[in-house]
Amino acid sequence: MFCSGQVGLDPASGRLVDGGPGDQVRQCLENLQAVARAGGAELSDAVRMTVYVTDMGAFGEVNEAYGAFFGAEPPARVTIGVAALPGGADVEVDAVLAIPD
Repeated sequence: MFCSGQVGLDPASGRLVDGGPGDQVRQCLENLQAVARAGGAELSDAVRMTVYVTDMGAFGEVNEAYGAFFGAEPPARVTIGVAALPGGADVEVDAVLAIPD
């Protein structure tokens, strides 16, 4: 399953979550988890994820939040620095999942 990129929008308000890149990446992952579950999978079924950040200086914060979400065995990931993201977001994350049998 190819999951479209998600920014850190709170589904209830439709606005970016308060805080910095770490807070936004947590919300991105929660949003992707909802997409994965709607497709009969879990985000832990990801075989590759791409994280887009507008400030590579925030990599440590993003990496810490990513690791905390997944625990000891996070999926493979690529992080790419970009000039801008939709809605002024600091972070966007997409995923490729292997749907379980």
